[in-house]
Amino acid sequence: MARSLFESLGLFAAPFVLYALFLIFRARHPLLVAHWSRGALFWLTLAGLLLAISGFLYAGFSGAARRGVYVPAHMENGRLTPGRFQ
Repeated sequence: MARSLFESLGLFAAPFVLYALFLIFRARHPLLVAHWSRGALFWLTLAGLLLAISGFLYAGFSGAARRGVYVPAHMENGRLTPGRFQ
């Protein structure tokens, strides 16, 4: 669960990081508020949301189809048996 959360946060943050790198490349200081206008923030937020949603959709549609009954992890003869689908 944490992995999917961090992946989504990374996808959301990617446009902001690229914009900061663009500002650095253009010899502008990326931490000045003047370079982060409302229009730029709107488009960066929209791009980040689209990337995060597309990441969720890709993960959902490309995942292996799990059919059957899930048997959770349990102890058998003193040994831990991992969870699996039967």
